[in-house]
Amino acid sequence: MMKNLQISVEKIAKQAGEIIRENIISRTNLDIQQKGLNDFVTEIDKKSEVFIVKELQKLLPASGFITEENTIQNNNREYTWIIDPLDGTMNFIHGLYPCSVSIALMKENEIVLGVVYEIGLDECFSAIKNGGAFLNGKPIKVSQTQNLANSLIGTGFPYSKFEKLDKYLKTLEAFIKSSRGVRRPGSAAADLSYVACGRYDGFFEYNLNSYDVAAGSLIVSEAGGKLSDFSNSNNYIFGKEIIATNSLIFDEMLEVISKNFKS
Repeated sequence: MMKNLQISVEKIAKQAGEIIRENIISRTNLDIQQKGLNDFVTEIDKKSEVFIVKELQKLLPASGFITEENTIQNNNREYTWIIDPLDGTMNFIHGLYPCSVSIALMKENEIVLGVVYEIGLDECFSAIKNGGAFLNGKPIKVSQTQNLANSLIGTGFPYSKFEKLDKYLKTLEAFIKSSRGVRRPGSAAADLSYVACGRYDGFFEYNLNSYDVAAGSLIVSEAGGKLSDFSNSNNYIFGKEIIATNSLIFDEMLEVISKNFKS
């Protein structure tokens, strides 16, 4: 069942991605609304989400949903879809990549399926629980980088809720000084997928939502990675902060965050 579901969700994510791709080229007269400080939604976010929800309801009619744009909210079910229809909205508005479609399936409290489709490079990352991780159908694994000094790290900059900004900047400085470099592309779903396939050795960010990380976190785990929140517990789906690593540099990353962000 899960393998067939994985294939179906990959197809849905790619179809939603095509909606986004068609509109990123001709962005004139976009209907852009502001949800909060530096938090925007476009008509394409909404169009993508409506399409995804409609198609997923066909696959599991009794399932619930957690969605970014609130097309439907009904998560008191055995199975719940967690959806970000366009992760990287600011990139999309400005004609930049990455932009991603992120779809995860949660059974009770466990993520059992994850699909991230990055539109710019036409890359579909996916995983099912205990079934491995894949990029365009081929198995992927995390990197084998042994230490932080030789690592490339991904992150995301806060765009609101700046109460912890000083601690974040202190942490960012520490990673810049102790690694090969830090990158910030603008899509957490893509960032996590890049850890899974070995492009990044680690990733950290705070002030995230479940739909930003649910799919990507499973893909990292199934690729052999190790994840936690900033307190080294497992509350990274709903806890709004995440560390994702190749496992080998996890302790070093946690130490940097504990010393600079949590202090």
